[in-house]
Amino acid sequence: MLIIVYNIQNQRVFSNLWRIDFEVVNDKYVLDKNYYDRMGSFFPGRNDSLETTVRCIGPLRNQSCLYKNLYYINGTFMILTLKGTVFGNLSVRTDTFGTKIIVPRRQDFDSYAELEHFVRYSADPVVLPGVTLYFTYAWLGNIGHTLFDGLYPAYVALIRFPPRHLQPFRLLSEIDHCPTCGDEDILNRFSGVGILKYYILADMSNGTWFVFDELVMGSGLFCQRCTQPNFQLPGGVELDGSRLFRDRMYTQLGVFPPVKRFIHSAEHRQPNSVLRGYVLANKRFSSTEINEIQDALNEINNYTLNILKQNRTNLTKFKWPLINISYLYYGHMLDHSKKSSRFNQTQIDSRVPTYELQPSSFASQLKWMRTMDIHVVGPGTGQMYQTFLPDGSVIINLGGLQAKDSLYGNITYTTYLEQYMTSGAPYLKGLFYPINERPKGIKKDEVVKLIRQAGKLIIDGFSIPVNPNENLAADGLLFIEMCEKDKEFCELVTARAPNTNFDCYHFWVDEVIHERRMWQRRNGTDGNTNAQCRFNRTLMYELRKKYGIYHNDSQLN
Repeated sequence: MLIIVYNIQNQRVFSNLWRIDFEVVNDKYVLDKNYYDRMGSFFPGRNDSLETTVRCIGPLRNQSCLYKNLYYINGTFMILTLKGTVFGNLSVRTDTFGTKIIVPRRQDFDSYAELEHFVRYSADPVVLPGVTLYFTYAWLGNIGHTLFDGLYPAYVALIRFPPRHLQPFRLLSEIDHCPTCGDEDILNRFSGVGILKYYILADMSNGTWFVFDELVMGSGLFCQRCTQPNFQLPGGVELDGSRLFRDRMYTQLGVFPPVKRFIHSAEHRQPNSVLRGYVLANKRFSSTEINEIQDALNEINNYTLNILKQNRTNLTKFKWPLINISYLYYGHMLDHSKKSSRFNQTQIDSRVPTYELQPSSFASQLKWMRTMDIHVVGPGTGQMYQTFLPDGSVIINLGGLQAKDSLYGNITYTTYLEQYMTSGAPYLKGLFYPINERPKGIKKDEVVKLIRQAGKLIIDGFSIPVNPNENLAADGLLFIEMCEKDKEFCELVTARAPNTNFDCYHFWVDEVIHERRMWQRRNGTDGNTNAQCRFNRTLMYELRKKYGIYHNDSQLN
């Protein structure tokens, strides 16, 4: 009996010694080499404690937490701990589009022996081993949003707790039931362990306990539509999120990764090699603009073809870079020559026998992306692919146009939309169609100029990493300066604070600059001019003039 008491007491002391107290660290994570050994595993042999412990990183409004032994019952996360244990604020956001806060419930015990007895003999939970990454996402079926408003922000939260982001993990995904959504295949392959759907877990937890060996939650403000004061894809630069996300996607989907270039874009390239470029089809291009683009591609390709026919040596200095570029549709990227197997699926096979042996649809697209030196796109889903480009590539944003609308003053202006994806990928270089010329339509000569400029940048060798501000258009730079000088406006559009009008932070920069939608000038009953989302209009006018951005059709004539 004395021996039993001695063991229990020692076990309690052991638990106290290795308790991980709550910790808040700046957004740049700090690697504590001893921490990962202390966390141990649920299974006996390393750390036999069954108590819940937690470590949180990041400012409170954008916090991520790593739980050890987090329990789940009746659709609720549960912390099992001892009376008197103090945790800090454990609130996290798991839905990147909303402001909903999640905090696990807590159940206290008088002693560790009581806690252990409850877990082993009353709860007897189903153990979910390894690392689980939890996130909420509502737009399954849209590949751009699935990748960068669902998977990416959750993965960046995991990056805060290395080396887990480099290892296989399970996704606990609060997603809709969608039998035909191919996005689930990407999520499955990317994680390495697979998806555990939250609505199934919640249903099965009715009266049944589960325990997560390790669970990370809190992807709050890392989504691509979560505007940052620096106007970058959140976590893309400071946490190296863009590159890590790209590299894991290639690895997990079974595609040989692109060539690494660590110093400059010309690294590991042969002199006068032919650069490969693609213009990605975009629904925002008019038929006239597509013809202009095709004429530009013909001019560039004909020049390259003529040079190659002359059998010039590598020592020859050419007037223009050698570029082969074509117009590409999404359907062209798919692999239509998939192999089958003569072996049929057995009754106990959880996946078809060829699941890991033949490329998925997205893997086929990655095979195209890894070959692109120059990527020409317009606004929209096509810009989501740029993150997967090789080091030292150039992305050309041709921009789009906002249609005239009498409700907003019948003005037409340039919109680049997801340019923060470029500034958040410092291994790329971004170029933009001139902001004041775009309303006149895409012209052949300007496209030729941009593509040749891109080729010259690559051949001459631009430095990596690229300064993020160099990868922004004029309106992106305007936003950064406006955020620095109008703090109230910056907090409104970046904090995603509770009780804030959703449209005030779910916006595009060009809407502010051209006073559209929630930023439209309105005359109040007090005689003052305001908008539903407030900002310093005088400052914005000054910055618009500083960056040379025209704001109505009359200035374009």
